[in-house]
Amino acid sequence: MELSGKELADKVMGNIAKVIVGKEYTVKLLLTALIADGHVLLEDVPGTGKTKLAKTLAKSLNADFARIQFTPDLLPSDITGLNIYDRQKNEFVLRKGPVFTNILLADEINRATPRTQAGLLECMEERQVTIDGVTYEPGQPFFVIATQNPVETAGTFPLPEAQMDRFMLKLSMGLPGRDEELAILNRYMNEEPLAALDAVLTLEELKEAKEAANRIFVHPCILQYMVDIVEGTRSAEGVVMGVSPRGSLALLRCVKTYAYLNGRDYVIPDDVKEIAVPVLSHRIVMGYSDNSGAEKLLEKILQNTTVPTEDFAK
Repeated sequence: MELSGKELADKVMGNIAKVIVGKEYTVKLLLTALIADGHVLLEDVPGTGKTKLAKTLAKSLNADFARIQFTPDLLPSDITGLNIYDRQKNEFVLRKGPVFTNILLADEINRATPRTQAGLLECMEERQVTIDGVTYEPGQPFFVIATQNPVETAGTFPLPEAQMDRFMLKLSMGLPGRDEELAILNRYMNEEPLAALDAVLTLEELKEAKEAANRIFVHPCILQYMVDIVEGTRSAEGVVMGVSPRGSLALLRCVKTYAYLNGRDYVIPDDVKEIAVPVLSHRIVMGYSDNSGAEKLLEKILQNTTVPTEDFAK
């Protein structure tokens, strides 16, 4: 029997909650990006659980997991792999890189050079890897969770706008509150919850979820509402570059998936409001160096954009 979107969300999020305390909204958006066939950029200070969240998601799906620690001396071939000459076979043999997996954690991606960062672009966008002129498929599904530290910027290489646009969502774990911190200490007092975690979803069920989310109905007035928001980012004062059509399509895929995970077969304006900022903010280039400027701008645009009031199920 096929799971409903809400049942699937409750099942996976409940399993992740055995390891990650709180952060339900972040976990739900991570699941949204996975089902919507996108990638996620997690920006936060060290020690907030970014790596553990990625490992927990992979284990919940019984998916292959790989991790790359990005450093200034990392080469593109360290990511994709390369052909090595085998003297016994007298031929070149492909040594696959970490991208040949299902869930890839690109840790501290902004510490690698732009050339190496670009090594992920083809894998993320085209879902393929080209090595010595031969094209391979990295994994099915293929989901990248990249992390970066917004505080330590010395010796880093900021992601160019073209690569930022490749990420469907930009999320932040955030520091836990007092009660959450206490719950973390108690949970990890005598055991490591991740070690005992079981898979609750198969990759086949994930594929079915993607197909179901793609069938979610979007009313024409919701589409117009999304276009109004996107156009607002292009005409706002202080914006050098607004949201591109790729951003509009990412918002569409995300709102359909978000509605599916909330147990509906149609999208409502609240779906757009709840995920517009993490989907669109990192795609806006402001005329001044204020990291929170784009998020504040989007919140203002959402407040000033007329919300449709149709029967969205038709």
